[in-house]
Amino acid sequence: MKASDVRAKSADELNDELASLKKEQFNLRFQKATGQLEKTSRVKQVRRDIARIKTIAAEKSAGKKA
Repeated sequence: MKASDVRAKSADELNDELASLKKEQFNLRFQKATGQLEKTSRVKQVRRDIARIKTIAAEKSAGKKA
């Protein structure tokens, strides 16, 4: 997910996407613990996407236009 894609979304869409990614992160951690995780790179991708969404949401709530 690119930052430009995230910036184009509304606050509600960002919250929905964040909830979805957190669920996926939980499922990936569970799969890792049980030894069923096949695509290990997805853990890093999801973690970075969560951080990207949180950062842009904070910028929007602060009124910044970056």
